[in-house]
Amino acid sequence: MLTRHWKSLLGFVLSGALLWWTLRDVALDQLWQVVRSASLPLLAACTLVATAIVPIRARKWLPILEPVVGPVPLGPLWRGTAIGVMMNNVVPLRAGEFARAFALSREVPRVALTTALGSLAVDRIFDALVVFAMMFAALLDPRFPSNVDIAGRTLGELATGGVGLVIGALVACYVVVLQPQRIVGLVRLIARRFAPRYQDPLVGFVELGVGSLAVLTDTRRFMAVLLWTVLHWGTHALALYLGFLAIGIDAPLSAAFFLQGVLAIGVAVPSSPGFFGVFEVAATVGLSVYGVPKDLAVSWALSYHLLSFIPITVIGAVYFARLGLSVDSVRGAQRAPTSSS
Repeated sequence: MLTRHWKSLLGFVLSGALLWWTLRDVALDQLWQVVRSASLPLLAACTLVATAIVPIRARKWLPILEPVVGPVPLGPLWRGTAIGVMMNNVVPLRAGEFARAFALSREVPRVALTTALGSLAVDRIFDALVVFAMMFAALLDPRFPSNVDIAGRTLGELATGGVGLVIGALVACYVVVLQPQRIVGLVRLIARRFAPRYQDPLVGFVELGVGSLAVLTDTRRFMAVLLWTVLHWGTHALALYLGFLAIGIDAPLSAAFFLQGVLAIGVAVPSSPGFFGVFEVAATVGLSVYGVPKDLAVSWALSYHLLSFIPITVIGAVYFARLGLSVDSVRGAQRAPTSSS
């Protein structure tokens, strides 16, 4: 419990420090002037599209779960996903992914909690493959600034390395699918050696994750998950781009694909709920590549962050209350996940 509190405190401190660092040399009146002059219709469209990402993510979950538990109604998938996003926005330590799985298992009892969690691991694998493939593709756009190198690497090197990374990750997934017993045996051996107390739940979780990866052996399901993932992140990039247009940022659509990769890396850093601070820093860094002035980049980051934060947080909170859930019930299940399987 003490460790959990320290991690939460560290996240809040880091978020506060990053937010201060982002705003320290930006005049607040300039930020307000940029926001006041923004296009309200485009901001409304940005909000709508950013919120539409969540039902698309829920629909993507269906073909991942089907091989393990059969068809699942879209309603519980949507409500569970909305609850998960809301929890990530308001509760520390990324409680959202667990809450998403927990809400689904409560509403559809035949979906065990561990099964839902295993399916989310597959969901994230596809996310990573598509987000970074889109990011590396953006580097090849002729409109990407030609005088930019990143971490001392040329664009060609980064794009080639990125494509290789994506292919390598996909090959690793297929190895897991083709050699499931060896992977499970290796996890059992490591758990027995370093965490014997958690051996059974860890092995069970890996077995379910490997089972969920069966989607890779079914071409139709694989393509379904891939296409929904592309639609999800394409919609996300469109929301970012509409925000560019609303604020007055002159950058190509490919900049949105590049930026969402930078944001994905940024929000992986431990932070406060809602990723405040790290989101703004990542956005400022990503947009600086395209020569966007800092006051404009920060105005976009704060505006987009709030517009994408508020609607789905409210929606998720409504569903959370309607299902009779509580933060204590989610945390209790998280401490003893095998009891809910």
